[in-house]
Amino acid sequence: MSADVLLQLLGLLTVAAIGYLAARGGLLGPAGSARALSNAAFTVFAPALLFRTTATTDLRTMPGTLLLAFFVPVLLMMAVARWWAGRRATVPAAPMVLAMTLGFGNSVQVGIPMAATLYGEEGLRLHLALVSMHALVLLGAATFWVELDIARAQARAAGVPASWRGAVATLGRTVRQAVIHPVVLPVLLGFAWNLAGLPVTRFMDDTLKLLGQAVVPLCLVLIGVSLAEFNLRGALSRALLWSVLKLVAMPLLVGWVAAGVFGLSGTPLAVVVMAAALPSGSNALLFAQRYQTLEAETTATVVISTVAYVVTVPLCLMALAWHAA
Repeated sequence: MSADVLLQLLGLLTVAAIGYLAARGGLLGPAGSARALSNAAFTVFAPALLFRTTATTDLRTMPGTLLLAFFVPVLLMMAVARWWAGRRATVPAAPMVLAMTLGFGNSVQVGIPMAATLYGEEGLRLHLALVSMHALVLLGAATFWVELDIARAQARAAGVPASWRGAVATLGRTVRQAVIHPVVLPVLLGFAWNLAGLPVTRFMDDTLKLLGQAVVPLCLVLIGVSLAEFNLRGALSRALLWSVLKLVAMPLLVGWVAAGVFGLSGTPLAVVVMAAALPSGSNALLFAQRYQTLEAETTATVVISTVAYVVTVPLCLMALAWHAA
């Protein structure tokens, strides 16, 4: 692993540690600071970032096969995780929080320097294509799934009998809740703005960029604050399992599908595998806190997978070299 990537990981952990110390020292006010920070990130800063990204992306240059080779297996693993966790879940949102933690990687702070260092300009261009669709596809799918699970649970609690009319009503509530959402709505508006050919003025772009730049540091501080506020002792065993699934099982699945189904090889194959091998991203924690479920487990997974990435990334590179030989 290069010194640049190691320094990037160290920087992430340092900012999270600052958040932890600030929370433990009482600098952020009483307990519950994590909730306030999460609400700010999820309802103000992230929507600005998502709208700006989708409104300014050149849709004509998107590498379709590469996107499918990455997102199809990732969504497949998320669906399996949701089904597996849903068999015993008592909280409707819990299965999707697990799936989101497994699916959403740290594609910006860790992924961009990794792609640039390992694969140069071509690899960075391909990785940025994944980044541009990352939040849209994964957060959008996760939001729809979790709202569907919540709507079903509410229908069961209300004693609504199963019927096609009930199913239609549940689907309608799910779509409404998923669309009027701080993640999905700005993405849809951004794409509508893009497709309509409307200009993003300099003032508009500067404002959105300023708001969007707050997402990364705020999320990293939020990880540290969550470490201080939640009791992670009972969450470590789950977090270790989730980290193994994220760092090992996910890149294996993506590599198998990308090479065997979509026929990728060379740099495109390496880029999607290394993107799948990234540690869990802080947006997974925002998602968990949005639905107030498995927050301790998600926090611990983000931290553990980030630290363990130092060990697992050389193994992924060795596997890619063996496959190419």
